Amino acid sequence: MAELTTVARPYAKAAFEYANAQGASELTLWSSQLALAAAVVQDAEFARYLSRPSMTVAEQTTALFAACGGELSASVRNFLSLVAANKRLMALPAIAELYEEEKAKSEKTADVVVTSAFALSSEQEQALATQLAAKLVRRINIRTEIDTTLIGGVVVRTGDLVIDASVRGKLAKLSATLNT
Repeated sequence: MAELTTVARPYAKAAFEYANAQGASELTLWSSQLALAAAVVQDAEFARYLSRPSMTVAEQTTALFAACGGELSASVRNFLSLVAANKRLMALPAIAELYEEEKAKSEKTADVVVTSAFALSSEQEQALATQLAAKLVRRINIRTEIDTTLIGGVVVRTGDLVIDASVRGKLAKLSATLNT
């Protein structure tokens, strides 16, 4: 995965910089179109079709554009042609993900996944969002999940940041401390 991310990062950065220079509406357009292309490439049957040794770059791009059903703008088509020419079409999901990270960073937003042992009330979610917004200096989009194995507390994930305030996490830390 790290290797794929390394390959995808310059493409995502270039796509983001181009779209950002064009304006906010272009950022959103690129976001949806990269997500579409990534979803098409992630389809197992289509991926096998594209990876046939007899496929030329032109045939790959034509197949990808056809699978996207004419939903791609000229600039995104040019970008995808470049990605295909460099034999990086299978990196499209990582490119789209990194593009979204760059977009969120520029918009000062963060998608946060909160996993808790029990369902959170809307007041608890709002309080947590307010605290996280102050800590991260970003607008927060919270998605909650329930994992009863946590016993109690929450685990907060956003990007590389993980805050484990669960009982299970605290017990694991205690166990590690006692075993050393």
